[in-house]
Amino acid sequence: MTAIALTIAGSDSGGGAGIQADLKTFSALGCYGASVITAITAQNTRGVTAVEDVSAPMIAAQMAAIFSDLAVSGVKIGMVSRIETIHTVAEGLSGYGGPIVVDPVMVATSGDRLLQEDAIAALREKLLPLARVVTPNLPEAALLTGRPLATSESEMEDQARQILTFGAQAVLIKGGHATGDESVDLLVTAQSTLRLTAPRIDTRNDHGTGCTLAAAVTAHLAHGLSLVEAAREAKRYLHAALVAGAGLRVGQGRGPVHHFHGWWPA
Repeated sequence: MTAIALTIAGSDSGGGAGIQADLKTFSALGCYGASVITAITAQNTRGVTAVEDVSAPMIAAQMAAIFSDLAVSGVKIGMVSRIETIHTVAEGLSGYGGPIVVDPVMVATSGDRLLQEDAIAALREKLLPLARVVTPNLPEAALLTGRPLATSESEMEDQARQILTFGAQAVLIKGGHATGDESVDLLVTAQSTLRLTAPRIDTRNDHGTGCTLAAAVTAHLAHGLSLVEAAREAKRYLHAALVAGAGLRVGQGRGPVHHFHGWWPA
């Protein structure tokens, strides 16, 4: 069977994050990528200049078209900025039994807010209980839990465990916003905590890292890997994409990682 991964997310016109990053990641990791677009952003390496949400009926129609025809092996949920979108996506996934990765996209790399304040509760209540794994970065974990930004691994784990109480099976909390020579992510379940590390890369080309990691986890789950294996392989892929991406010259701001580093050099 062909591994098919579906991304439900916003479009990044600059190509570094969102739907575009997800589809590139799926392809690089041997998955056929399908998409449901929830929002259109006018965006480049310097920031987001406009956002237009796709209507709830159109989101529902896209989901119905995909699930009526394609045997989806894994789903990634990214930017769902409004309550109406969140309810529509949750309803569209009600009969789906495969792994779901929720990447709670709240703030872009540029600092632009991508989730409406009143939608945070809906995200917690409707989508997190569907998740095989939730993949917040440090600012997103703080917003989900109502706590200050984590400044240590113990605080990261505490926030991840609070997110587990919202119904997710696991939390992969990403430490890319922290400091130090290592980038440390924690895969937290009710039973254990796994520490995933990689050397921190000094690069301005880090746009879309969160989307890329979550999409890589989704692709590996779609291939049938366990969550631990999927998280480890996704971390390796993102690290290699960051290393290769340092040589890309795309835009004047924070450029993208190199999703196809295995296929063509920067």
